[in-house]
Amino acid sequence: MRPPTSEFIALLQDRIDLTHIPFSDRMARIMLFRSGDSFYIRLAERWERQEMQQGNYRQRRPVLAALQLIGPEDAPLPFKLTTWPHRLVLNNPLGTVECVFADPETLYFALPAQPIGVHFEVQAEQAAADRRGGTFRGIRNTACTFNVPLQRSHVEELNHGLWRAEFVTDGGNPSDGHGAAMLLNITPRLGFNRSVPSADEVFEAAEKRWHDWFAAAPQVLGRFQAQYYYAWWVLRSGLISPRYYMTREGMTPSKIQYVGVWQWDAFFHALAYRHMDMKLAEDQLRLVLDHQREDGMLPDAVHDEGLVTHLPYPVDADVTKPPLIAWTALKLFEYSGHRDFLDEIYEPMCRWNQWWFEKNDDDCDGICQYNHPYSSGLDDSPLWDGGMPVESPDLNTYLCVQMDSLSRIARIIGKEADAAMWAERAETLVRHMIEHFWDAEAGVFWATRDHRPIKSLTPFNLYPLWTGHLPQEIDDRLVTHLINPREFWPPWPIPTVARSDPVYNPDQMWRGPTWVNINYLFVDGLRRAGYVDLANQLRRRTLDLIMQHDDIFEYYHPETGLHPPKAAPIFGWTSAVFIDLAIEESNSLAS
Repeated sequence: MRPPTSEFIALLQDRIDLTHIPFSDRMARIMLFRSGDSFYIRLAERWERQEMQQGNYRQRRPVLAALQLIGPEDAPLPFKLTTWPHRLVLNNPLGTVECVFADPETLYFALPAQPIGVHFEVQAEQAAADRRGGTFRGIRNTACTFNVPLQRSHVEELNHGLWRAEFVTDGGNPSDGHGAAMLLNITPRLGFNRSVPSADEVFEAAEKRWHDWFAAAPQVLGRFQAQYYYAWWVLRSGLISPRYYMTREGMTPSKIQYVGVWQWDAFFHALAYRHMDMKLAEDQLRLVLDHQREDGMLPDAVHDEGLVTHLPYPVDADVTKPPLIAWTALKLFEYSGHRDFLDEIYEPMCRWNQWWFEKNDDDCDGICQYNHPYSSGLDDSPLWDGGMPVESPDLNTYLCVQMDSLSRIARIIGKEADAAMWAERAETLVRHMIEHFWDAEAGVFWATRDHRPIKSLTPFNLYPLWTGHLPQEIDDRLVTHLINPREFWPPWPIPTVARSDPVYNPDQMWRGPTWVNINYLFVDGLRRAGYVDLANQLRRRTLDLIMQHDDIFEYYHPETGLHPPKAAPIFGWTSAVFIDLAIEESNSLAS
């Protein structure tokens, strides 16, 4: 067994359990899971054109399953598994088998120098065994290749579209003397990768890729490090390769449950990447802007085979996500100083802002509305229970922050008249929000439908705090709600519905759980409004929440800190928020 030489990699031994957390790599679509003493492979691909035959990508059967080590007499081999970010080690009765990614489409298995074999089941329309292994062609093409002679090489069709393969080595050494190995290549291409390099070359390259990634991250306090480097593992392994509509390398919200790039997830991912790879950070924004519609709208999501821009359920309407791009772009610029990037995306961002006011203000009162609940990102929030459209303070706060950001960007790129115009529009929108949403008696900004308040209490009723433009007495009323333990300040704030609200459900998506991206926006908003100590307190409680678990989840129970059953694992924006806040906390204590 080759122990890792990287101190960063050593921190993450056995964090990738292969049961809930798959073995994967940057730009790979392959996700390797364990089931008992066998493995299976799922692909981070949607295959929407084959859904009628294959099923939804979250439920369809693995592309390759029942992958098992066997002895020369076909007996299954039990093993003890050790994992690191770059490598798996399977200690079994015949020796040690080690696995790494040779490239994003190829798994490399180093084998002991004695007879050992594998069998597996694979989806394919055609299959053929040969002296080096076998090939399988179908929706995705698979090749299994050995660099040592085989005493057995056999494939048979189990039923239409499913084949069983079995290969056993003769225990010899390859002619180049580098050690026995097997390649497993799964690709959408017609050509296969069947050239088997030396194990030393492949394993050293795999460890170097991961070490260099971790080493590029800023240093943080020791108590954060294990979760911090795991978060960086999530943000590297969750990247998928460019393909078709995926014009650039993009980060998935969760490689298991959300395959593609969602607009506002991409913005949070970019905030973490700015600490390590500015082009990768900027490309998360470019990927979304590559698909801007002629009318200025940005898609809700981008995946290999298309875009999500319109949905017929639960209402029939265009679907996008909250306007955070200018705020994000400005934060990237503050790290990079890349004025050229702001020049590149300024006009598209202006068209995006214009779309909201031209297409989403039916009554022309200067307040924008959501026409589809999913455009809010808060898919099942009680704010939408009465139907659409809804004029909501969170959307108009996003637009105010966006126009403030556009004002600063315009000034940076030398467009002074635009800078003044955006600043004036932001101030005007704040006045409209106070007139339209503010309830002085309740001390919150109510969302409205048909100009009637929706009296479901959520943190989004406090969002205008983030603008930094409210009168002090309004800010103070909002903060009073925020720090009320019966509403938004339980042990693990901030629940997405007040604990005192009748519909509060801490296990159901946006109806109670704590989502740390919302916490992040409140940290930013509290600081902008002058509540610096409270912002720091929220930052620390958010970090402590995420550090309670080995994995990093989509959302959390605000009272127990546990992850509800449906919360997605290996979650991108939670990882990104943890990284950014851990760096901020470490820097604040060091200064």
